[in-house]
Amino acid sequence: MRAAVIQLNADADKARNLEVAERLVRGAAAAGAALVALPEKWTVLGDPPTLREGAERLDGSALTAARSWARELGVHVLAGSIAERAGDGERLRNTSVLIDSGGEIAAIYRKIHMFDVDVGGVAYRESEQEEPGDEIVVGRAGEVEVGLSVCYDLRFPELYRILALRGASVITVPSAFTLATGRDHWDVLLRARAIENQVFVLAPNQFGEAPPSYSSYGRSAIVDPWGVVLARVPDGEGFATAELDLAALERVRRNLPSLASRRPDAYRWPEMLAEVGA
Repeated sequence: MRAAVIQLNADADKARNLEVAERLVRGAAAAGAALVALPEKWTVLGDPPTLREGAERLDGSALTAARSWARELGVHVLAGSIAERAGDGERLRNTSVLIDSGGEIAAIYRKIHMFDVDVGGVAYRESEQEEPGDEIVVGRAGEVEVGLSVCYDLRFPELYRILALRGASVITVPSAFTLATGRDHWDVLLRARAIENQVFVLAPNQFGEAPPSYSSYGRSAIVDPWGVVLARVPDGEGFATAELDLAALERVRRNLPSLASRRPDAYRWPEMLAEVGA
């Protein structure tokens, strides 16, 4: 399967963001990609009022458009993540949606880990407006099992191990990874998650500035199970493609069987040890 990661510089202009996303999805499909991944908040990126104004439910205009692209082009689309209106619409969720080549929704994942950090002189408080999800999700793109995650999730290896153990051979990481952290952590974390779980990692990222003070690192990448970066998007908006050789993935798992060599019977979380008085 050939896959593509799309890099955007999304902002508050939703119509413009969708127009650029469609052009790049079409370009990636024309380049032979069967699975095309968009970044986090690809529909709108900005301050809390901007996100709230651009939020929508799963039957809203953005996912309706993405489903139509998938159907027309015959490709699977990872609709990055959108600001989804949850419940009564007062709270949002950071929601990633996998769409199959027939335009049907194949999987829905709501970001588990909220980005509440102080970095690069900016205070991020995602939990003030968004509710975390609590479900780990694996979907299918044709015959390929795809594990879903979003951005800050990348720092929590437990999630990725569970996705791999549930059968994922590809894990998606749509992101708006910050410039401040991306320079030191982006490649290291992507390659680590790929190596330790022996999976392909598709990491479409935002790039550049968005109001009021967001600065995203870019360098969207496709990483193989050996930790090799197969493709990368340079600075600016664009896409990159690479072939996901699933036979090579099986060879890696067979020759270096770290997943099979696990000893779950020997692992104990600290709280479990406290409960038994160890």
